[in-house]
Amino acid sequence: MALATHDKPATTDFGAAVALSCRECGTRYDLGPDFACIECFGPLEVAYEFGPVTREEIAAGPANVWRYRALLPVPADVADKPNLAPGWTKLVQADRLAAELGLRSLHIKDDSGNPTHSFKDRVVAIAVEAARNFGFHTLSCSSTGNLAGAVTAAAARAGLDACVFIPADLEQAKVVMGSVYGGRLVGIEGTYDEVNRFCSELIGDPLGDKWGFVNVNLRPYYAEGSKTLAYEIAEQLGWRLPEQIVIPIASGSQLTKIDKGFAELIKLGLVEDRPYKVIGAQAAGCAPVATAFRAGHDVIKPVKPNTIAKSLAIGNPADAPYVLDIVRRTGGVVEDVTDDEIVDAIRLLARTEGIFAETAGGVTVGVLTKLVREGRLDPEAETVVLNTGDGLKTLDAVADHARPSAVIRPSLDAFRATVAE
Repeated sequence: MALATHDKPATTDFGAAVALSCRECGTRYDLGPDFACIECFGPLEVAYEFGPVTREEIAAGPANVWRYRALLPVPADVADKPNLAPGWTKLVQADRLAAELGLRSLHIKDDSGNPTHSFKDRVVAIAVEAARNFGFHTLSCSSTGNLAGAVTAAAARAGLDACVFIPADLEQAKVVMGSVYGGRLVGIEGTYDEVNRFCSELIGDPLGDKWGFVNVNLRPYYAEGSKTLAYEIAEQLGWRLPEQIVIPIASGSQLTKIDKGFAELIKLGLVEDRPYKVIGAQAAGCAPVATAFRAGHDVIKPVKPNTIAKSLAIGNPADAPYVLDIVRRTGGVVEDVTDDEIVDAIRLLARTEGIFAETAGGVTVGVLTKLVREGRLDPEAETVVLNTGDGLKTLDAVADHARPSAVIRPSLDAFRATVAE
C-alpha cells in the first residue's frame, strides 16, 4: 500500500530496505517520504530483506558508517558519493573511571569524534541519502542544537540547500555551528516541542514542498542511523553485545534503534544471542520517561523542560512508549539526574578519562554513577556508556567550575608562594 502524497522516488536503490512498516499495526507501505500510518497513526520504520552478511565483509569496508551499508536503507555505492562519512568513533576502555566507581569493565562510546562532534552526523548521513532518492533540494529539521549543525554541514557537503529551525535560547556554540556551514538558521520563540510542531505544519505548506525534514518526513530513514552505534559497539567489543548499556533519552529514537541494531546482529548470526540490559538516562529537569517508569505507567505525561541538558530537552518524546517497553523487556531502568549531578559527571569523566562530554554525556555518566552508588547496577557486568557530543558545545554548563587555579606574577617566588598555600 503506497501513500501517494509525493512524486515517485528519483531512484529505487534503498539497498536491502523493501518497505515502510507501522510499528503499531504492521501495515506496510511503499518506501516514500512518509512517517505515520494512515490506518492507526502509528510511526513507520524501515523493513528489510537482508541477504547474507559476514563479519569479514563488514571489516573490509571503510572506517565509517558505510561499512554497514548492507544493513541500511542506502545504495551500494553510497561511500563513493560526497558525504561526511561519520562513524567508527572510539570505544574507550575507561579503566580509571571504572576503578573510581567500582566497576569491573567499562567502556565509553565517544561520539564526539564525528564530523560535527555529535552522534547526529550518523542519522543525518542516512537522511541525506533518502533526500537524494526522493529528489528533495532542501534539507531541514527541528533541532535542540546538535542536529542543526549536522544538517547544515551534511547539506553543504552534498550540495543541497538547508533551512533548520531551533529554539531561540540555545547555547551560543550550537547556534554558531548551525549557521557557519551556510543555509538558513531560524530561531523560534518557544520550546523544542513547539519548534517540532511548526515543522510539521510547514511540511503541508507550499513553502515546504521538495523539503526533506530529516526528523519528520524522512524520520524512518534518519532514525536507522542510530543502529550504527549498536553495530560499532558490538564489532569493537570483538563481535559481542555488552551486558549493560546506558543511553541518553531525548526523543527516545536512539535507544530504540540501538536495541533494533542488536536484534539484527543476533538474527544475522553476527553476534551470540545473550541477555543485555538497556538503561535510559534523562535530566531531572526533563524526565517524563523516568517519571513514567518509576510509576509503572506505559505512557508519559509531557513536561516543560528546565535543564542545562538542552540536547535532551524534549518534553514529549515521540518514542517514549517504545523506550519503556525495551527497558522493561531487558530488565533495565530509566533514571534521571539533577543539573548539579550532570556537571559533577562531566568533570568526573574529564578528570578520569580525558573525555570532555557535553551535558548529554554528563547525564549518562551521572546516571551510571547514581545507579552504582545505589546498588542498582551490576558492577561485574560489562558496561558501555554513550557520550553523544563534545563538551565544547556546552561550555556554559561547567564555566563556573573551570577557572585558573591561581593568577600570579611571572616569578618563581610568586609560584612558590602559591604552591605553599
